[in-house]
Amino acid sequence: MDLHFGDSEPTDDERAAVDALLGPPESAWEGAGRSAADLRWARGGRAARDRRDLLLPGLHALNDRTGWISPGGLGYLCRRLTVPPAEAYGVATFYAMFSLRPRPATVLHVCTDLACAAAGAQELCAGVESRLGPGSGVHVERGPCLGLCERAPAALAIRAGDPVRTAVAAPATADAARLAATAPDSAPGEPGAVDAVPQAGDDALVLLRRVGAVDPESLDDYRAHGGYTALRRAFALGPAGVIREVTDAGLLGRGGAAFPTGRKWQATASQPDHPHYLVCNADESEPGTFKDRVLLEGDPFALVEAMTIAAYATGAHRGYLYLRGEYPRALRRVEHAVAQARARGLLGDDVLGQGYAFDIEIRRGAGAYICGEETALFNSIEGRRGEPRSKPPFPVVKGLFGKPTVENNVETLVNVLPILTLGARAYAAIGTEGSTGPKLYCVSGVVARPGVYELPFGATLGELLDLAGAGEGLRAVLLGGAAGGFVRDDERDIPLTFEGTRAAGTTLGSGVVMAFDDRVPLPRLLLRIAEFFRDESCGQCVPCRVGTVRQQEALTRLLERRGTAAADDIALLREVGRAMRDASICGLGQTAWNAVESAIDRLGAYA
Repeated sequence: MDLHFGDSEPTDDERAAVDALLGPPESAWEGAGRSAADLRWARGGRAARDRRDLLLPGLHALNDRTGWISPGGLGYLCRRLTVPPAEAYGVATFYAMFSLRPRPATVLHVCTDLACAAAGAQELCAGVESRLGPGSGVHVERGPCLGLCERAPAALAIRAGDPVRTAVAAPATADAARLAATAPDSAPGEPGAVDAVPQAGDDALVLLRRVGAVDPESLDDYRAHGGYTALRRAFALGPAGVIREVTDAGLLGRGGAAFPTGRKWQATASQPDHPHYLVCNADESEPGTFKDRVLLEGDPFALVEAMTIAAYATGAHRGYLYLRGEYPRALRRVEHAVAQARARGLLGDDVLGQGYAFDIEIRRGAGAYICGEETALFNSIEGRRGEPRSKPPFPVVKGLFGKPTVENNVETLVNVLPILTLGARAYAAIGTEGSTGPKLYCVSGVVARPGVYELPFGATLGELLDLAGAGEGLRAVLLGGAAGGFVRDDERDIPLTFEGTRAAGTTLGSGVVMAFDDRVPLPRLLLRIAEFFRDESCGQCVPCRVGTVRQQEALTRLLERRGTAAADDIALLREVGRAMRDASICGLGQTAWNAVESAIDRLGAYA
């Protein structure tokens, strides 16, 4: 394969950023010099191609250093990895957080998604832009959910350089957002993870009990509060015993699909092909979701321990933690936790002296909702566009790098710890027969106490809203995020279980519970949901690529239309929605119509 590189040269900063990741180049072929003799043949191509999975970290390195990815920087990275520049360009342009055009070193990301839109995001954007002005050296980026819904409206400032500097303004005012962007080191400190847990200190908590009680940067403190008890029991049980406990506990996946975790682990462990891989999906990009962020910031060692247990049970020796690019503090916390665990023999060649080898690599996402889909996530890690794969083959047979892979999200994995410390029977006694254990809910919107709540499965929607301080007379409650559905205020008796929400014609999804009153125009919310899915569609399949556009167009017209014209557009929406649901390759297209459909049928939108 001929690789055609442009004539642009990397700057010294760009070359240094790439070399810091990959090491210095060994030949002119990799960009070390321009010796004609050295370029007569390619050397090290196979080894470089085996590092294709470092393309995404390399793009981050370039973007982090200068604020954008220049043709020279991209070309140098492609030489180092023997990746065709056209392919690397396709990957770089896939992610919203990267720019291939010059822009200021500081980018201020302002959330305009559902919770922030309801809290005045548009006014915030206008105020920030008027205060900064065109010559401020700050690029204002209106974008999707930042995972700070309990403190809406929110803004995240990222200043490129070495090191990268970040600052959060939430709840944000125009002045606070301007300060975060222009002087990130002087911006007020971000509240601790415990501030997002209204129940903190409650003895009944299981998953959140350490948040606020333990120093998230101290391994000794974590162990003093029961840390690594579960891993020791896992080694005592053996891999098959761990899978049996997880199966008997009835643990279902917490990412939205509710697939039995024990069955997934058993299917992966039984595959004869090796190596096996473990992937933790921490790319929680569903608007309204922030529970994984709270766990990662407030109890990071719990995830490291849980990943080690999952890998041991399924025969994996390498795990990948794929983390949202919009979570800088969570990144720092998990990087520190992994480094501490490695230094103390809790990761590495001989975990806890048991002769078992396991280590974790952290990979940052870069602003692509679709990468929450497991096979799209695998492609992203492998250095390709984050587009979903057709199934079968399923990931347990052919997943990351074409090998058997078990993929779970943060909440699912953290649930494994109480299963092993309490025992499967005691864990299964929490919740209901069909939905066992505790569940985390992300409550935001017009409530007095937004945050992450932990309740046993079986509590009602009304009980959760009462805890959060939601008053009477809500216009609607959105369950499951943008991919979920709306319910009415008089449906507070819906049981919060997988089977209960299904029977009620809605979904629990990832645990989003977002409350709205009459001050929020419902048609505007629906249009924002449609815009979100249009922007986040990867474009691979026609039903989703075209359907999300047609959905947004129809909802835009419906802002002005009524009567017969409105009925025609609603009929079109139903037809397009059915096509997306039946024919899209992945869950994005299959659920893009859900919230709009529920608003029309349950709430009487556009009536």
